[in-house]
Amino acid sequence: MEYDEKLARFRQVHLNPFNKQQHEQGAGEEAPDVTSQVRLPELPPGEPEFRCPERVMDLGLSEDHFARPVGLFLASDVQQLRQAIQECKQVILELPEHSEKQKDAVVRLIHLRLKLQELKDPNEDEPNIRVLLEHRFYKEKSKSVKQTCDKCNTVIWGLIQTWYTCTGCYYRCHSKCLNLISKPCVRSKVSHQAEYELNICPEAGLDSQDYRCAECRAPISLRGVPSEARQCDYTGQYYCSHCHWNDLAVIPARVVHNWDFEPRKVSRGSMRYLALMMSRPVLRLREINPLLFNYVEELVEIRLRQDILLMKPYFITCREAMAARLLLQLQDRQHFVENDEMYSVQDLLDTHTGRLGCSLAETHTLFAKHIKLDCERCQAKGFVCELCREGDVLFPFDSHTSVCADCSAVFHRDCYYDNSTTCPRCARLTLRKQSLFREPGPDLDA
Repeated sequence: MEYDEKLARFRQVHLNPFNKQQHEQGAGEEAPDVTSQVRLPELPPGEPEFRCPERVMDLGLSEDHFARPVGLFLASDVQQLRQAIQECKQVILELPEHSEKQKDAVVRLIHLRLKLQELKDPNEDEPNIRVLLEHRFYKEKSKSVKQTCDKCNTVIWGLIQTWYTCTGCYYRCHSKCLNLISKPCVRSKVSHQAEYELNICPEAGLDSQDYRCAECRAPISLRGVPSEARQCDYTGQYYCSHCHWNDLAVIPARVVHNWDFEPRKVSRGSMRYLALMMSRPVLRLREINPLLFNYVEELVEIRLRQDILLMKPYFITCREAMAARLLLQLQDRQHFVENDEMYSVQDLLDTHTGRLGCSLAETHTLFAKHIKLDCERCQAKGFVCELCREGDVLFPFDSHTSVCADCSAVFHRDCYYDNSTTCPRCARLTLRKQSLFREPGPDLDA
């Protein structure tokens, strides 16, 4: 009897507030004994608790469903939650539209689906770092960002799902998709083989791929059966819709040959590779296409990097310049202070938009101001034209000077070309060497 009394109290507390008998009951009347009027039927084995019509419909129709969502936690496995979701859908369809009851049922349906997703994709006890196929996956902490899984091509709901991002190539996927990954990290390819495909869309045809995706080897065709074949403009190969999302990227081969910066469709793997290679100086532009400098006016403006190389020795031997770290003005483009041959795709893109020309002009002005005006040590390393011995102090990066290729002496350009003779300093050095190594003549006194 003690068990029946507790069960009756539980039944009385959880009566449906929309029950007409409860509302018709007078305020002064004593509530009838529930145990004597209502007999709780026994549930058959394996039958979910919320399937019984005599029990409270725990789908959020009670007024206190936000404070005590009982029905949400009664269903503890996936099968029960799916059954509860179907019943909740049916209740929503039967209730009047735009009614408060229907809104409450929709809220409870959302809770049930969230609970089902948590059971299907648990996020507890997941390691923070996973290493697979040279990927270094890091567990994301954000719960409000909506991303797309690169493996299953579905949405990652950060609020209820665990997901990882590769710190090398930024590959994103669900935690449940980690063990299904077959694509190695693109950063390893960048580290071991940093070079571009410089042929424009080198297509070989679907037959050379055996009518399969170039990456995952799934069957593809141009008719879209069983999967649509999408061509990557960088590699020229065909991919399935899971490996090719119609991402757009600038193609390096079209830039160096045609000066064409129009973004074109590439596969996911090519998109990541091009993004990682964007700032790497691997293009010897004068070797690949030397005529490009004759037809592209913007490339003339970035020849200031040659002057920066001539300024570098002044800064290396100047204490003030080293203390001010002037060379760090080009920390994003360190190859500019190492050589004048290598270019990155980002350099060419900034040249095309005009940003690089303006940036180099400002840096060139700052460097020249330090050498010629601000620093006395750097001024003392200037040159005087030995051909005319007139004018101001000369520096090798001045636009009106010429530099001897043998001894690095600096002259006025007009003086250097007007005198067809060799460099005076080189001539003196030649005479000095001859006098040192001249053989002594015969001794006439002997």
